[in-house]
Amino acid sequence: MMLKMLPFKLLLVAVVLCFFEGDAKFGESGARRRRCLNGTPPRRLKKRDRRVLSPEAPGGGEAMCRGLYPRLSCCSRADAQGLLHAEAKILSVTNNTECAKLLEEIKCAHCSPHAQNLFHSPEKGETPERELTLPYLCKDYCKEFYYTCRGHIPGFLQTTADEFCFYYARKDGGVCFPDFPRKQVRGPASNSLDHMEEYDKEEEISRKHKHNCFCIQEVVSGLRQPVGAVHCGDGSHRLFILEKEGYVKIFSPEGNILKEPFLDIHKLVQSGIKGGDERGLLSLAFHPNYKKNGKLYVSYTTNQERWAIGPHDHILRVVEYTVSRKNPHQVDMRTARVFLEVAELHRKHLGGQLLFGPDGFLYIFLGDGMITLDDMEEMDGLSDFTGSVLRLDVNTDLCNVPYSIPRSNPHFNSTNQPPEIFAHGLHNPGRCAVDRHPTDVNINLTILCSDSNAKNRSSARILQIIKGKDYESEPSLLEFKPFSSGSLVGGFVYRGCQSERLYGSYVFGDRNGNFLTLQQSPATKQWQEKPLCLGNTGSCRGFFSGPVLGFGEDELGEIYILSSSKSMTQPHSGKLYKIIDPKRPLVPEECKRTAQSAQILTSECSRHCRNGHCTPTGKCCCNQGWEGEFCRTAKCDPACRHGGVCVRPNKCLCKKGYLGPQCEQVDRNIRRVTRAGILDQILDMTSYLLDLTSYIV
Repeated sequence: MMLKMLPFKLLLVAVVLCFFEGDAKFGESGARRRRCLNGTPPRRLKKRDRRVLSPEAPGGGEAMCRGLYPRLSCCSRADAQGLLHAEAKILSVTNNTECAKLLEEIKCAHCSPHAQNLFHSPEKGETPERELTLPYLCKDYCKEFYYTCRGHIPGFLQTTADEFCFYYARKDGGVCFPDFPRKQVRGPASNSLDHMEEYDKEEEISRKHKHNCFCIQEVVSGLRQPVGAVHCGDGSHRLFILEKEGYVKIFSPEGNILKEPFLDIHKLVQSGIKGGDERGLLSLAFHPNYKKNGKLYVSYTTNQERWAIGPHDHILRVVEYTVSRKNPHQVDMRTARVFLEVAELHRKHLGGQLLFGPDGFLYIFLGDGMITLDDMEEMDGLSDFTGSVLRLDVNTDLCNVPYSIPRSNPHFNSTNQPPEIFAHGLHNPGRCAVDRHPTDVNINLTILCSDSNAKNRSSARILQIIKGKDYESEPSLLEFKPFSSGSLVGGFVYRGCQSERLYGSYVFGDRNGNFLTLQQSPATKQWQEKPLCLGNTGSCRGFFSGPVLGFGEDELGEIYILSSSKSMTQPHSGKLYKIIDPKRPLVPEECKRTAQSAQILTSECSRHCRNGHCTPTGKCCCNQGWEGEFCRTAKCDPACRHGGVCVRPNKCLCKKGYLGPQCEQVDRNIRRVTRAGILDQILDMTSYLLDLTSYIV
């Protein structure tokens, strides 16, 4: 009897399995998307457990959630109560009726059959530090929740709507909350049901191109508003991280941040705190011959101005520094030489980036400062530089000027334009990068910049800077609308070794964490745009979070991303990420380079020049009152008399028996012997020489 019933039982099992498999696929692209928070499939509710309740039914709690998810649910009678009250301490603090309704809805996200996709999965490393666990919200629903509950949840919504939705709104087109029918106006940005088809298509495309994604690796955390990362090119493989408030910190090859900052000018820097305020430490560029001359150039905004004429809010200043003779990990603050100062009226569109080209010249990129024609009439002097690219030759032996003008500058002999200008017509240059290995042999200088469009401020453009061009009318290399409200952030041309498929690509993005690449075709010389996929699953362990503040490049050509939270309650939330190719080893054998220890300066000028400064070419320029090849001879005007020696500017060391500024007076208090013996004269001279030696030492 049992054997006769066996075929019937097997058939029954097969039917049941087909039923559940078909149900899992019904209306979705696969059962993999229907998962509870613990990874188990959602539970199908029995008819006797289904309650015909509207989502707005009074009472809330388990009844309300069963009304939102009547067929499939991740909340059974046993565990629903615990899930619904997991955040009760926070989600019950509001007396606002409308906000309370939204909070009751959000509580039910744990019961959604898509709960695992609605919340950040711990396995993916997608759990940034938050005060409250929320599901991925649909974009418009996120803003509705923010503006409705703002001020009703103490200590939670202390941020802007854009920043809040940057963290909590779904940006990749995936499942978002609410994923059930609501009476509110429907649309792809307000309800997940309306973009399921688009999501399925994107998922299919994502599966096909998933193998082309890159990974990011968190390298440093705990930074304070990092805006850039550069190397000095001396073989030490040190990475210099710029913090907006006025600090430059060293990230060593061993993976540590040195305790003492490389440069500390926070008392000079005027830094902006509010969103959109670009003031602060702007850029750092090392001289191409830094290993020998120790020169570096810094740009920042300051309010310690010497200007007394004309209206201005702050000054953008470019300064030259020299590394310490004794410590290669610190700058000698006494070596500061002001290169350039530009008065600014507004706190946006500043620019200020510095970089050296393959030609050895220093390029300075300045924004238009949002200055109008009326403002230009009130400004004077250096306002002619706004919206321009300046090219300066810092390799000069002249001691009275900090730079010279390259003869190849387009306005070298012009009387209408400042000779420093290389190109103009920029508006808001985000970041610029020079390609040190251009593919076009006819172009020896390729500089790519991100910029805004003057005609349409909501659009952005990528420019290829060429000598003498006016970018008010010059066509852009690429022009497009950003992915979101975030402004464009320029990056670097990848010339590293770890990734072969990224080689030669210009990597950039926007403030909200969307990334692109531009690559020039060897055949057509045209630049092709491609999205840069940063994966967070599979072989990728890192997860990117926070608005993008800038990009960085190390000595090996590898590219980094800098990010930080805008929240004032998390001042040290800045992070440094490295882009890596999962298809290649982290450090391929052919990419291994031995880092050299940082050396102190050994040039003749740095060792012997004492009372002056060394030019980048090695000439010792004397301070006022000093002369000689290495500025070791003091000048006294008028000269010292009666055998006195000039020991410092206008300071004579007089022989015994003489006094006065130039030793011109006879000391009447000392009894002089007219005919002293030879022994007494020798003793007097010896005493004088001992005094002179002790003074110099």
